[in-house]
Amino acid sequence: MNPITDTTPENPLPDTKPEPAAVRRGSVIAHWWDRVGIFLVLLILIALMAALAPNFLSVDNAINVARSVSINAILAAGLTVVILTAGIDLSVGSILAVAGVGSVLLAVDGVPTPLALLGGILIGAVAGALNGAFVAWLALPAFIVTLGSMTYLRGLAYSLLDGQPLVASDLGFRGIGNGSVAGIPQPVVVMVVVYAIFWFLLERTRFGRHVYAVGGNMEAARLAGINVKRVLLSAYMLAGAAAGVAGLIFSARVLSAQPTAGQGYELDAIAAVVLGGTSLAGGRGRILGTLVGAVIIGVLSNGLILLDVPFFYQLIIKGVVIIIAIALDSLKRFSRAGT
Repeated sequence: MNPITDTTPENPLPDTKPEPAAVRRGSVIAHWWDRVGIFLVLLILIALMAALAPNFLSVDNAINVARSVSINAILAAGLTVVILTAGIDLSVGSILAVAGVGSVLLAVDGVPTPLALLGGILIGAVAGALNGAFVAWLALPAFIVTLGSMTYLRGLAYSLLDGQPLVASDLGFRGIGNGSVAGIPQPVVVMVVVYAIFWFLLERTRFGRHVYAVGGNMEAARLAGINVKRVLLSAYMLAGAAAGVAGLIFSARVLSAQPTAGQGYELDAIAAVVLGGTSLAGGRGRILGTLVGAVIIGVLSNGLILLDVPFFYQLIIKGVVIIIAIALDSLKRFSRAGT
């Protein structure tokens, strides 16, 4: 009696059936949307506002938009680094306030202007480093840590001024808030410098590669020899320093130290980051996309003001934009997980 022979090959060939054309086409569309979609949204928004508000495209209004965008864009630049690590920082608005208050107090006390400016940035960097230390070394949730620091730093800003604004009309660094260089507002010049630095750090250095690696898979990054704690500490410190720069610009614009400065700014900054294509899950995103996202937020806010939309409706619209941006980010993550 002959034994039954198994005709199944030991190493079956993998399924080489070509990917459906519709799937490939969808992947191509998603690929290009990630790169140019945000620019299309900006162009459509500009065209819409220009059609609805005749003064929108005036030179004076363009300068006004550029000035207003600069603070949020700088905050968002720092937040981009944190969110790329799959973290979050809700305290950047309060850091802005404390840094602005600190720099104005230094200037009023007679500290040379360069040192007062440096002092504001250092205050922001130290506040950010404290956030990073709690997140990295104590493994506390970033949301909880920065929510707490948002509160105590706001209280610190109030306590430094006894709850009252401090007017400084002869502030030595008032130019960075209201001056211009070759017709370009100085806040915009500072913003460009900040983005050039952050672009270089994220796109051309080992630190940038480590940021993406930590955000993509923290455990894999650790096993690959990356000092995850150092990366997290540096990310939050950079976010704090950027908030410090934004605080200097804010104080220079209003020629005073304001304990209420930056309230709610963290939401606009997060919206700019997510609109710009950075994933809240970490590991994906580009710093230049964040800049475009900040411009979208600025154009939207300016257009709503020109259209005399009541302030409470502006809040509703901006809140809806934030929800849509986060929902789109979630949809993109789900679609990538399914491919």
